[in-house]
Order: sequence, then C-alpha cells, then structure tokens
Amino acid sequence: MMRIIRIAAFALMVPLAVLWAVAWFGRQPGEPALDALMRHAATLTGNAPAPPSAGVLTLPDGVSLGGPFRLTDHTGRVVTEADFSRGFSLVYFGFTYCPDVCPTELGTMAAAMDLLGEAARRVTPILVTIDPERDTPAQLADYVSRFHPALVGLTGSEAEIAEIARRFRVFYARVHPPDSTDYLMDHSSFIYLVGPDFRARAIFRPNTDPEVMAAAIRARLDRG
Repeated sequence: MMRIIRIAAFALMVPLAVLWAVAWFGRQPGEPALDALMRHAATLTGNAPAPPSAGVLTLPDGVSLGGPFRLTDHTGRVVTEADFSRGFSLVYFGFTYCPDVCPTELGTMAAAMDLLGEAARRVTPILVTIDPERDTPAQLADYVSRFHPALVGLTGSEAEIAEIARRFRVFYARVHPPDSTDYLMDHSSFIYLVGPDFRARAIFRPNTDPEVMAAAIRARLDRG
C-alpha cells in the first residue's frame, strides 16, 4: 500500500516540478515566480489571462471580489454600491491614523487620477476605513481632503466594515505596539479597480507606479 502511495505522490510531484521550472525560466521581467506559475497553469487549462503588467493583477476566471454594501460617506450620507454605478472606482482599505502605507497608496491613487485627465471624471477614488471606531465621517472628511478633491471616505459599523472587507478578501487586525498606549491597524494594502457593479476588475499591488495604474485604468475605461 505504501508503495502505491509513494508512486502516486511521485507522479503528482513530477508535473508540478516541471511546471515550476517552466514558470521560473519563462517569467516576464519583474514578474514574481508565483504569478508566473499561475499564468502557465492557466495557459495549460485554457484559461490564460491577459499578459501581466508590472504591479497589476488580473483576477482569474471564476474569482469575484466586491459586491453590495451599505456604508456612510464622509459627509454623513448613507450610500450603497448603486451610488457608484455610473462609472469605475478605485478602492483602498486603510485608516486615517495610518503612519505611512496608507498615505503613500492614497497619494498614488491621487497621482493616477491626475494623470487620467478628463477620463478621471469616470472614476471615483474611495477610501474604506478598517478602523470605524476612530474614523467617523468628520474624521474622514478632514483626511480625504488632503489627497484629492474627488476622494470619498466610507465608514460604518464594525459589522458593515467586516462585511465589505470580507467581500474584497481584505485582511485587517488591531495591533498594540509595545511602546504605545494607542493601537494601529495591520492590514493588506491593495488598490482595487472596481466596475459599475462594484466588483473588482483588477488589483494593483502596493507601490505600483501611478503611470502604470493610470494606463491600466484607461485601458479598462476604453473597454467599457
């Protein structure tokens, strides 16, 4: 019996090792090995994605992120996904007390919006807080005004934030630095390009260049 299990395991490992080798040596410039592996695997199954761009992830077939929500914007108005159905949105999950990563990514979003020119009218940049306890509408209103005039801040109850974070597969957790009496939020840091149905069309990795982001957004707008 053990002999059969070893043979079966070996039979599974050999194709995987070959695929990994092909992916490793067939990577695009700057493409992570895991992304290359997924791309080659998708090609073999007939679901090859579009050629990768630096910093841009395309969702594989059958994967859906986003969807319906009910939150409160930085003006105190209750909004749902229907309020953003006239165009595309750039969505980032962060918090106003974030010391470095959030300001950097929001700055990138603002720069990409400026690079879009007139096309920016078809895109709404959005910050969804993952710290609703401190990020009230008034706190968000002051914060988003520092980055871009079109930036919308969204907050809600703990349950409402947990629900939209779940829909986008966003990780977040409260952490207490040992040298501080206050807390910070540990969280994933992707920017989502969302369609009129408020479902993600593409994901931008942290530190994506604004030029790359703007080009990817423009391409999506052209496709409709």
